[in-house]
Amino acid sequence: MRIPKFVFKLVGAGLMAALLVPLYAVADDAPAPTPVRVRGTVESFQGQTLIVKARNGDTDTIALPQDSKVSTVKKVGLGDIKTGDFVGAAAIPGANGHLKALELHLFPEAMRGAGEGFRPFDLQPNSSMTNATVGQITAMSESGRTLTMTYKDGQQIVDVPPDVPVVTFAQGDASMLQPGKAIIVFAAKQADGAMTARNIVVESGGVKPPM
Repeated sequence: MRIPKFVFKLVGAGLMAALLVPLYAVADDAPAPTPVRVRGTVESFQGQTLIVKARNGDTDTIALPQDSKVSTVKKVGLGDIKTGDFVGAAAIPGANGHLKALELHLFPEAMRGAGEGFRPFDLQPNSSMTNATVGQITAMSESGRTLTMTYKDGQQIVDVPPDVPVVTFAQGDASMLQPGKAIIVFAAKQADGAMTARNIVVESGGVKPPM
């Protein structure tokens, strides 16, 4: 199944850029905020204040400006990933010099090239993120796939077991920020610890953000 183009158009460009690149431009005389990702569940949401029970046990209070973007995820199949797609793969070191995927997300065509490359990621210890164009696809045992992912000046070979989450993105809104929902918040943290969100991905229909 191929994902209709209109689904991709629903997701703002800021979401995908937030996965791997700095969130804000700041004045020269102001300390730059630190980009952070907060993963956990919604504790409460009132007004413009989101409280998240983070997976590390902390309770984080995050301000949501009016222009914050809320998106959700929808499952797609591993077989929906085709040669030429622009894909993000969170992974850990695997066998034979390959990476072993933890999750895949299919970028909208409008965001082709966003965050392109290979870099450390914080999904779990020793994890990385590769945003790249899918080249060769070969079958693994038990219905998995091996993706050759090519980016400027390099490539990674990523083994994708059949049980790895594969998602694409859809439009969400603040009404989805309900207690108990799984969430990842892309935010900026000031020197005093205050956090401001710009992009949020929240659980919908039982599908949790895997990244």
